[in-house]
Amino acid sequence: MKFYQLVILFAIINFGGLYIGNLLMDNGPTSSWYMNQNLAPWTPPGWVFGVAWTTIMVCFSIYLAYLFDWQNSRFLWLLYAFQVLLNVSWNYIFFNQHMTIFALVVIVLLLIVILYYFLTFRADALQTIRFLLLPYIIWLCIAISLNLYVVIHN
Repeated sequence: MKFYQLVILFAIINFGGLYIGNLLMDNGPTSSWYMNQNLAPWTPPGWVFGVAWTTIMVCFSIYLAYLFDWQNSRFLWLLYAFQVLLNVSWNYIFFNQHMTIFALVVIVLLLIVILYYFLTFRADALQTIRFLLLPYIIWLCIAISLNLYVVIHN
């Protein structure tokens, strides 16, 4: 596949995953369960989540297009599928099922997968491109801290 086709493919899958995750949230951050939780003082306002995830998924789609253009393997597809599964399932586990400890495990696993991408695929062709993962890494660190706060204080 050509690079731009890969960008479009990954954007469709990534934003589709966000959409499915949103459907599985059961009103998510506007639910009575979530509103009654003790939330971290650094919890961002709702609109930040939309901006953050849009930025993350655009950057991630471009990164993946470069990665898969450089090395297209069954392992990469499996790793990517695992990442999508973790990303989508966190919404359901946290917001719908209220399993905050399990959700914390899932989001830490997601961070490990993204860090694996960042640390493992550093060929010359990807040396600079891998920094497109930084918004995802930073956001996951924030999300982990928010999830952990809910686990500890509720």
